Amino acid sequence: MTVTADGPLPTVPYDVTVVGAGVVGSAIARELARHPHLKVALVEAQDDVGQGTSKANTAILHTGFDAHPGTLEARLVRAGSRLLAAYAAESGIPVEPVGALLVAWDEEQRSALPGLARQAVRNDHHDTRLLTAAELYAREPQLGPGALGALHVPGESIICPWSTTLAYATQAVRGGVDLHLNSRVAQVSRHAGAHTLTTTRGPLHTRHLVNAAGLHADTLDRLLGHRAFTVTPRRGQLIVYDKLARDLVRHILLPVPTALGKGVLVAPTVYGNVLLGPTAEDLDDRTATGSTAEGLAVLRVRGRRILPALLDEEATAVYAGLRAATEHDDYRISAHPEQAYVTVGGIRSTGLTASLAIAAHVTGLLRDSGLDLNDPVELEPVRMPNLGEAFPRPYQRGGDVIVCHCERATRGEIRAALAATIPPRSLAGLRRRTRAGAGRCQGFHCGAAVRDLFERTGHTR
Repeated sequence: MTVTADGPLPTVPYDVTVVGAGVVGSAIARELARHPHLKVALVEAQDDVGQGTSKANTAILHTGFDAHPGTLEARLVRAGSRLLAAYAAESGIPVEPVGALLVAWDEEQRSALPGLARQAVRNDHHDTRLLTAAELYAREPQLGPGALGALHVPGESIICPWSTTLAYATQAVRGGVDLHLNSRVAQVSRHAGAHTLTTTRGPLHTRHLVNAAGLHADTLDRLLGHRAFTVTPRRGQLIVYDKLARDLVRHILLPVPTALGKGVLVAPTVYGNVLLGPTAEDLDDRTATGSTAEGLAVLRVRGRRILPALLDEEATAVYAGLRAATEHDDYRISAHPEQAYVTVGGIRSTGLTASLAIAAHVTGLLRDSGLDLNDPVELEPVRMPNLGEAFPRPYQRGGDVIVCHCERATRGEIRAALAATIPPRSLAGLRRRTRAGAGRCQGFHCGAAVRDLFERTGHTR
């Protein structure tokens, strides 16, 4: 098992290199690990897997009911939803099938609901149901006044996105993939049937190249001579409300979608919190993950209409993520066999759900491009530490010291994370693996103890 974060990269050429260790890139690397005769690298610009869009989303496992029928995205989300639900059950990733309600607040929105129900049928989702206002309020009594009805979508679920990416990457590394962190790709050249990637840690050579660089996928695509799409970072700001707000909402509360996306929602999380967001702001800056007073004010106004009592609860955190929006309504996944290159671009909020199906699709493209992908083997299953409130947590067994009392993270959980196949290289990474410091006090009480455990392992950067 090889995970590196500093020093020069190996000089021996790889058969395949995947650039970008987000949820999609990690899923592709995991799929390639099923072919042990291949030498595979997963290259990531930052110091951990899942550091980009994958760590800052709404954490929903979609059914794909509202995807544009006939698109690649619709097909892959539909397949990926089933694959990820099964994978999560096998791997211990918490999922709660709470269902969703698309709430209509005016006549125009209510008139759009039957069309969305028909669209769901075209996407092979047959169990949606139109609800009257009375039926809606029976399901969600805390909903704000004035809703006219809803479309009920069973099967929409909440999931832990951090554990999903980490599970893929862990399985990939245990299956023989080399994970190279802190390796931002600056240039690509091709000579004598091989790519040379110029990275911040030196050159890396590979026969086949997969571009899963997320927000930077178009930049890498241009280095290979293609201009099929342009990424416009779309910032989504969100507010996280305390666990005491969890009883206010029973479903994922969705607006009727618009051209900018699924809009502002209220959703429970598997961690026991409630999310409000996201905004949808098209920006030029691909690093602008800061929250703004204006954006949070917009969310509070929307949230007060959707679930008024939520605004009386404590907000424990705010965060923002950037989605890789493009000028196209579909994923931009294409193969260039003459270059032994596959680009995986325009993967937006549905990428988590579609990740395993995207991986299967990409490996099919690589096979069509001449890569030997015959006779795949089954990988050893992984079992991720449970971070979900609906499932047993280690503190409930007793016999261990609780370090973070807000999130009930134990010393054993922290030590296990620090000794894992892909250990965290920062306190933020440790928080994503254990929830330590992610609670209502945001590490005020446990911060020193968590830092002490972290620093004893020598993973500080």
